[in-house]
Amino acid sequence: MKTFDYVIVGSGAAGCVLAHRLSANPAVTVALIEAGGSDRHPLIRMPKGLAKIVIDPSRTWAYPAEPEKGNGFQAEHWARGRVLGGSTSIDGMLYLRGQPADFDEIAAQSSSDWSWEHIGAAYQALESHELGSAPTRGARGPLRVTLPDRRSPLTEAMVQAGVEMGWPRKLDVNEPDNGEAVGYAPRTIWRGRRQSAAVAFLEPIRGRPNLTVIVDSLVDKVHFDGRRATGVATVGSPTQPAQQYGARREVILCGGALASPGILQRSGIGPGELLRQLGIPVLKDNPQVGQNLRAHRAIIVQWKLRPPGSDSDNSLFSGWRLIRNVAEYYLTHGGPMSSASHEIGAWMRSSPQVPQPDVQFLATPCSFDFTRQRAFPEPFPGMSIAGYPLRPQSRGEINIKSSDPNELPQLRPRYYSADADRLLMIETVKLARRYAHQPALRQAIEVETYPGPDCQTDDRIIEAYDRYGTCGYQAVGSCRMGNDAESVVDPQLRVRGVEALRVMDTSIIPQLPAGNTNGPTMAMAWRAADIITRDT
Repeated sequence: MKTFDYVIVGSGAAGCVLAHRLSANPAVTVALIEAGGSDRHPLIRMPKGLAKIVIDPSRTWAYPAEPEKGNGFQAEHWARGRVLGGSTSIDGMLYLRGQPADFDEIAAQSSSDWSWEHIGAAYQALESHELGSAPTRGARGPLRVTLPDRRSPLTEAMVQAGVEMGWPRKLDVNEPDNGEAVGYAPRTIWRGRRQSAAVAFLEPIRGRPNLTVIVDSLVDKVHFDGRRATGVATVGSPTQPAQQYGARREVILCGGALASPGILQRSGIGPGELLRQLGIPVLKDNPQVGQNLRAHRAIIVQWKLRPPGSDSDNSLFSGWRLIRNVAEYYLTHGGPMSSASHEIGAWMRSSPQVPQPDVQFLATPCSFDFTRQRAFPEPFPGMSIAGYPLRPQSRGEINIKSSDPNELPQLRPRYYSADADRLLMIETVKLARRYAHQPALRQAIEVETYPGPDCQTDDRIIEAYDRYGTCGYQAVGSCRMGNDAESVVDPQLRVRGVEALRVMDTSIIPQLPAGNTNGPTMAMAWRAADIITRDT
């Protein structure tokens, strides 16, 4: 059995950051274990390749969500990366930090270690931002962050419409002021290539002799000596035999909000009644493992634009133009295929009584064909918004169905089980329509194509969410961190009831930050490395 000081499970945003930081000490050895394979596929490095990669079963986990009213009782899957870099190798590459109030609230539920004072410093340390250094913006870190370089009269009109709504235009929409904003959304792209966690944090350090990266190795469970974690066991794959890896200091789970609860449960940590039913010996009965699951529930609102000269990107992603643009990308690493999923971001308050933004828009000069599962653009000029409430209160759950790590768990989203979420989802669509009616956009728009002009009542809007809502890309909370005894991990990320086992990924975040989770997870993992080395 190979033994290391630290065994990190999962190579996503958190795992790569921890491997980068912990292995910086040459006196310790670190193993990073990833269930998927190499990230060297050309469509991973090409930003617009995400449309194909996210539905590639060899590089993604497709977690099936239980049919329920909130998804129209339809089949639905939450995609997660099964590749080096985890979900940062298949996501939309938007780099959104969340606001100081988000992290101060996390700190209030855990400890001051997670306050904005520390997280802001972590952002500054990990970023190499195109806009340069600022009090909490970094210029010399390993993660390259840039702004969209493809701009047009349409994208400018999309920003201006936000200004006409009263939202301040900001050069850096991540400005840490807890305020409203509209502007070009930063992304993890540099020189036309995706900057996944593996590219940013692993590639520069792969030569460290104290770092071992292991791929194609699905972790089954954590092994214990009494209550002390001593390592992990993996299952076999076509390229890797089943193995055991020992941990002299600690095992750190970084599998994400959908995978880490399952590893804990298969290891005997979780709801005791469930584990006994599955024949798993109970090491620590904690009913909270797999609970408190929260995720953004988005709807796409889109419009047909008046031709010609609309500057819509729809025609660029089909037919001969797509072939030309792919060729341009491979020759220059520029052009339409070098863009992130969205160009414009906006954060707004749903009413004057709300103390800080509670709705997010991600806008793009492209619209999607819903009859073809949004994999293709509409056959006419269009634009769209993905809009969602930022801090949903509805809570789902995720639990294993057997002791077999290859069997995907039971995922129950329980969308808008909190009444407040339903009301804010409705208001999100109304805000999108007011935005599209602003002078900067009004003359360019011919008609709303989805949900469509017939979708006016509150019930019809919710029906639209049920049928075509999107979810799962930002999920948190299933191994909740807290200063209460019922939480899964304590404020130092230590799993309660056992020793030498921590969790650091989105599963520990008790509530969603105001934006996508890639950036917050990286910053929290950077901070976690300080806490881990301080404790050990």
